[in-house]
Amino acid sequence: MKLVKVAYIVAFVTAGLIVVSAFMNAIVFVPLALIPLIAGIGIMHRRVWSAYGYALFQFAQLLLLPVALFRSGTALHLPQIVANAVLTVGLTILFLLAGRSLQAAGSKRGLATPWIAISALCIVPLIFVQPFIIPSAAMADTLLVGDRVLVQRWPRPNPSRDDIVVFLYPLDRRQVYVKRVIGEPGDHIHIANKVVFRNGAPLTEPYAVHKTTYVDTYRDNFPSVPTVSLKEEALAMLANNVVNGEVLVPENNYFVMGDNRDDSADSRYWGFV
Repeated sequence: MKLVKVAYIVAFVTAGLIVVSAFMNAIVFVPLALIPLIAGIGIMHRRVWSAYGYALFQFAQLLLLPVALFRSGTALHLPQIVANAVLTVGLTILFLLAGRSLQAAGSKRGLATPWIAISALCIVPLIFVQPFIIPSAAMADTLLVGDRVLVQRWPRPNPSRDDIVVFLYPLDRRQVYVKRVIGEPGDHIHIANKVVFRNGAPLTEPYAVHKTTYVDTYRDNFPSVPTVSLKEEALAMLANNVVNGEVLVPENNYFVMGDNRDDSADSRYWGFV
């Protein structure tokens, strides 16, 4: 039964690592340590489905790895995803063999239903939503640094005006940005004295804040002559998409801004999404 002993030791170590990682990064994940902890205790007490159940839980996570690869939108995350896949396969096999060993020894079966439910509840929702931690103050005071949000991923939503969207930064897809949709395809956008106009009408934006006292003619009266160095995409936007002093949002693109208007790197500085 040496394999069984290895299995429950690995389960306990995994629970400990989850707790340490949660305290270092996001304490909200501490309850996840209960899953390997319960599995380890069950295996110690010779419950077959404590081993099979944790194997099922690991296998369910394995099913999410293609989703993670698809969501990354880039091969930059491939080495990490492959490493996670190898580890998950190893754990799945370990606990599956531990379950077979317990079953061969005539151990008590235990309950299968709770493990099936745990696997489904921990994995299925992540097919539809993805958790994010707000990385910057660009959306303050609506969203603060460190706030955690769940973002709908499937069915794939169609962004609309004033929606808050999470997306891979177009100029560096290793970064995730959070902004508000200001302009859809076909919209005309301009800013006058910090007031945003869309299709000629001023927007009522109770969520927008201005936290500086100085005037930046480009930031506060857009589009205009840049006062800072802009990305090439923003320069192309100013050269090709300005009509009668307004930015015309092209097809399949969106103009986005942060709610913290004076401290937001957004479409004014790097172009459309």
